[in-house]
Amino acid sequence: MIHEIQNLIDNYMTWLKEKTILRRIEDWVEITTPYLDRHNDYLQIYAKHENGGFLLTDDGYTLEDLRLCGCKMETHKRQELLKMTLNGFGIQLDKDNLITHASSDNFALKKHNLIQAILAVNDLFYLAQPLVTSLFLEDVTAWLDLHEIRYTPKVKFTGKTGYDHLFDFVIPKSRVKPERILQTINRPCRDTAQAVAFAWIDTKEVRPPDSRAYAILNDSERELHSSVIDALANYNVTPVQWSEREEVREDLAA
Repeated sequence: MIHEIQNLIDNYMTWLKEKTILRRIEDWVEITTPYLDRHNDYLQIYAKHENGGFLLTDDGYTLEDLRLCGCKMETHKRQELLKMTLNGFGIQLDKDNLITHASSDNFALKKHNLIQAILAVNDLFYLAQPLVTSLFLEDVTAWLDLHEIRYTPKVKFTGKTGYDHLFDFVIPKSRVKPERILQTINRPCRDTAQAVAFAWIDTKEVRPPDSRAYAILNDSERELHSSVIDALANYNVTPVQWSEREEVREDLAA
């Protein structure tokens, strides 16, 4: 089992390296990553030397794209959620730019955290559709509270590879159930499912051996593709469609 998981991690690292493209733009290096945004465009970040280290940024793309699509960060709740999400990855906000500073030793980790922050902010705040009246994360939180399911929100674990992974909820071990880790996916697709699967693969070996992972999938706006369900299940992440959440209520509440 350990060798199988190690091969999966090695394959992921190889894929990440092969699909990353660099391009020089004056003092900056444009890094095109294999991760897709909601437009199915490859995410790009930028790096340059600064104060003996590196400055990494999204060049304001994430928030500007949301603004152009009708999602503005003007309300207090959205500002607080934005700050909480960025803080979880150690990312700062400079005007509209998501930024982080790196050294040669932690460049890979900081790059990883910036990309994950971009994906998280993109997923969390895309509310341009008129029928979306509340954040999916808020819906899940309200459901947990309604059924008195105890949890700790926004917990970060350092995985076997040294990368940090931020999970939305951790339900502690009880007398009858092991630790349960929950991650919400507002926009379920192959890439978001793979990101959660990798986070769990990397994290599970540093958690208690009987810990379980759940992905809460938003199927309110569109039907989920079977590949999303299969991608999670194949890596021992229990997929839970939001419309079927009551089926796991007892498991989470115990």
